[in-house]
Amino acid sequence: MVVDDEALIRSGFELILGASEDIEVVATAGGGDAVDTVRRARPDVVLLDIRMPDVDGLTVLRELRAVPDPPVVAMLTTFDADEYILTALHCGAAGFLLKDTEPDQLAHLVRTLAAGGVVLSPKASRTLLRGHPGTGAAVDGDAARVRLLTARERDVLVLVAEGLSNADIGARIHLGAGTVKDHVSAILTKLRVTGRVQAALLAQRSGLLDQRPQSEAGR
Repeated sequence: MVVDDEALIRSGFELILGASEDIEVVATAGGGDAVDTVRRARPDVVLLDIRMPDVDGLTVLRELRAVPDPPVVAMLTTFDADEYILTALHCGAAGFLLKDTEPDQLAHLVRTLAAGGVVLSPKASRTLLRGHPGTGAAVDGDAARVRLLTARERDVLVLVAEGLSNADIGARIHLGAGTVKDHVSAILTKLRVTGRVQAALLAQRSGLLDQRPQSEAGR
């Protein structure tokens, strides 16, 4: 489902995504109709504009998180750095992507979200981290929490930060999906975060992703 105040954006996303045989756009809506439409259409994934004139995207996100069996929600933005993004991630968004994402990438990102992965637009992610780098003490604290992880948990965290689902992580490092799920649960507990996106951002801030061997970083 696509939620945006501009009909042209909604129809464009619907056209692009609808061209994929394995993706069905069950509904589109403006912000004011979003929650009721989600309750009726029951989408698995919602792409939600972060800035809308009729109702704030963050308000819609909070309301959607309270819906029974809530959909996965990723925020849409036209800005490389949007001051609302960090708040949205802390409110439970599964990631964010720019509205000018290449059409051939859009379906892949939706599949990633549906599979339980996270989507962090690389360009916007770098800008977000530069804008919210944290103090030296905070970064040191992030690194200290990462050091609580086992070597295997750090491997899993790196793949979480790449946006992989549990099944994809398991295939990459030869573990069952249930084992990966247990590792992810332990990671969230040790890092004291509530979701995969927050864990991914913490991994980036702590420098964990910069420590990968070049052969791993390019995989």
